[in-house]
Amino acid sequence: MIKVNNVSMKFKIYHDKIHSIKEYFVAKIKGNLKYEEFWALNNISFEINKGEVVGIIGRNGAGKSTLLKVISGILVPTEGKVICQSNIVPMLELGSGFDMDLTGKENIYLNGSILGYSKEFLDLKYEEILEFSELEKFIDTPIRNYSSGMLMRLAFSVATVVEPEILIVDEILAVGDSSFQTKSKKRMMELMSGGTTVLFVSHNLEQIREMCNRVIWLDHGEIKMIGDAKTVCDSYNI
Repeated sequence: MIKVNNVSMKFKIYHDKIHSIKEYFVAKIKGNLKYEEFWALNNISFEINKGEVVGIIGRNGAGKSTLLKVISGILVPTEGKVICQSNIVPMLELGSGFDMDLTGKENIYLNGSILGYSKEFLDLKYEEILEFSELEKFIDTPIRNYSSGMLMRLAFSVATVVEPEILIVDEILAVGDSSFQTKSKKRMMELMSGGTTVLFVSHNLEQIREMCNRVIWLDHGEIKMIGDAKTVCDSYNI
């Protein structure tokens, strides 16, 4: 379902104190821009088969989120390429497509359209999304009045309304209170058992052991180890 071929990702870290676009271009024309290159990913290659649940682990700054963004198409790799055989639903920054001045209901349709769902489909699924989010009393309230937990619950409910063929998840099972976390985890397990191919980043090794078939261990932008979940998690702990 997914082939990652020799992918590398370079960022430029600027050290100049530039406060406007004008200052940036003036410094660039004069050749005064000072930066260093940082390779967040370095020659990453692996394949994921249909129906696999693959965990990605590593310390902060190892390149996990960058890798997910490259596979999702949010970032274009500096080198290499990614081939995906089906549609991807990325759950990386829940609620990033919301408009704070719109109501919860209006944002269901807005966020759903960003994820590629038609209005007709959202009409059919609206009550299901509403019930899952547990936000019935607040759905006609502008979401600027929502707590962060309420926003995450609404975004999670919209994103998981269908069974995508490829699902990319970055540390989102800590959504809402404990009861909603349990429900969201159950929903994720349903998606995984239904044949959805999943890439899953988490710092919680118990979640990784429980939910994943294989694990990729990233360290300083490189694959340090790849294999079955128990073996890789045990090695990471050591």
